[in-house]
Amino acid sequence: MGNAGVPVVVGLDNGGTSNNATVLTVDGRFLVDGLVEIPSEVRVGPEAAIEALARALDGVLALTGVPRELVRAVGLDTPGPASADGVISSRGSTNFSQPEWRGYDVRGALERRLGLPVVYLNDGNAAALYAHHTYFGADAMRRSSVSAIVGTGLGGGVVEAGRVIAGAAGMAGELGHVHLPLLGVLTPDQPEPTCACGFVGDAESVASLTAIERNLLPYWLARFPGHPLAAEPLARAAKLVRAYGERGDALAREIFRQQAAAIGRLFTIAANFTDPHAYFVGGGVVEAAPEFRDWFLATVREHTVLREEQAAVATFALVPERDMAGARGVAIAALEALRAGPAPRPLVGG
Repeated sequence: MGNAGVPVVVGLDNGGTSNNATVLTVDGRFLVDGLVEIPSEVRVGPEAAIEALARALDGVLALTGVPRELVRAVGLDTPGPASADGVISSRGSTNFSQPEWRGYDVRGALERRLGLPVVYLNDGNAAALYAHHTYFGADAMRRSSVSAIVGTGLGGGVVEAGRVIAGAAGMAGELGHVHLPLLGVLTPDQPEPTCACGFVGDAESVASLTAIERNLLPYWLARFPGHPLAAEPLARAAKLVRAYGERGDALAREIFRQQAAAIGRLFTIAANFTDPHAYFVGGGVVEAAPEFRDWFLATVREHTVLREEQAAVATFALVPERDMAGARGVAIAALEALRAGPAPRPLVGG
């Protein structure tokens, strides 16, 4: 593969069901073009999950033909919430539901298991970093961006000068839990949306799959009597809304118009805090038919209020290759960490 003797970093994207892995050479070439997945075992518990991550690393090295001694560092991302150092929240999370995960140092455990330096990001930050570097290329370290990643929840990240802003406790860029002004987003008689985190009217309470099921679909089904989705269980109906939206269904477009408007409000807030060069949107909501995807992004742009000077330089774009963005994003983070300091020395472990 033209990689003989070239050092690499490995990116490991940990999810609720699968781990995806990639390999990035120190001169900036990805050696994997698609998903390289194995079961993540996170529901079995931390010990099994760490072993699964180690197997993911071994598997992608075997696939690419890279000897393990050429690996200089590993990037790891997991779903949040977690600290900047990769300690899972003491309150747990959706994917790390067993008590033994609460407060677990997943980064440190993997570092000890592999005997290699491990750099950590949450999955939203990793996708944000990948979008930033993919879009800006050689200018990435001189640009800034904000990303909103719509999935079960609303993740994302803030990138400044090519690096993710982590914050004091690692919780910066938790865009889903920013409170939004919803006047003009909701209809006058629409109930205030609630978030699983306990907030009322944050971004995730409108712009997420959970929001569709919990807040938006029940309201709009009552206004479209006889709609086919009314015959489905609510959880399944929520997952089917996007397909209806792609076909131009009026109910589905109302739901996604509200989601896009909410993201626009979120970006308006971001514009006044960070004034980024680019605003990226990712996740299942835009992994769709081109017409729907373009309409959604245009609606986000329409509801993002920028000053004239900001509008002249701002870009709106989609997060590319969302399935691979996590692993690639943390690989980039690991490579940047490698470049920023002295060569990391492997730790004792195995």
